[in-house]
Amino acid sequence: MNKEIENWKSNGKYFNFKNNNIFYYQEGTGVDLLIIHGYPYNSFEWKDTIAELSKTFKVTVFDLIGMGFSNKPQNHKYSFEEYCEITNALLTKLGIAETHIFSHDLGVSIAQELITRNAEGKNNFKIMSSAFMNGSLFIDVYKPRFIQILLSKSPKLIGKTLSKLMTKNMVNKSAKSVFGPFTKPSNEFLEKQWEILNFNQGKEITYLIGRLVFEKYKYLNRWVNAMQKTTIPMCYICGSFDPNSGIHMANRYEELIPNPKIFILDKYIGHWPQLEDKDNVIKCYYEFINSLNE
Repeated sequence: MNKEIENWKSNGKYFNFKNNNIFYYQEGTGVDLLIIHGYPYNSFEWKDTIAELSKTFKVTVFDLIGMGFSNKPQNHKYSFEEYCEITNALLTKLGIAETHIFSHDLGVSIAQELITRNAEGKNNFKIMSSAFMNGSLFIDVYKPRFIQILLSKSPKLIGKTLSKLMTKNMVNKSAKSVFGPFTKPSNEFLEKQWEILNFNQGKEITYLIGRLVFEKYKYLNRWVNAMQKTTIPMCYICGSFDPNSGIHMANRYEELIPNPKIFILDKYIGHWPQLEDKDNVIKCYYEFINSLNE
């Protein structure tokens, strides 16, 4: 195992949720901040950003079940509901009664469901604020990649077969396609992520988690209604070059969300702003947090 990855893993911990071990990592002191990562990667992609945010916050991040170093059950019904249950269980275990949330990609949908559950009194903690970044908040304007459609909109048998046959070059090519033209990931980063993706045969279930993208249609009205009515402070940080959920997602956010707070990064920043433009992501995030006290 790569030494940097091994160090990250060894400094994390596990907790058990319904017979599945969930990996989590904490760093820093201060007000709590929960980071929810996206698909198909894991919490490790936030490593450098966490190092900065932990100077102010007590940062908690965990690997979603099916990803990273958490268990990756092969015959499992992955769902937004379960991800929210795991979030609640982890925060309860850690004694976190209130926290800010910073989410990306698939994580924004989990944050949306948590906000919705907040209104229904289903969370064990208070959401102090929610910052979304480059995710399909509004699935009706989301633009999926071809590999997503192939893996996750086809019959399960085909998706399962394709997941097993998927090569490192295929995964890397797909990932690179949504980065900005001048901020492509290094081969070293891609090698590390490939190693984590394959940990506990994770590559073989990518089609199962990928299917969640297309399940979002049935949650669209539920989530939008909750976001329109909530008093939880929210913002959208946008890498506008992202073909999946870039400037068009920010525009829809502005259309639908009352008093929208939006931060647009450089026009050539793509889907992974925390990797492509970390310093400005952090700058925007602190501007949002500081505005809460005004």
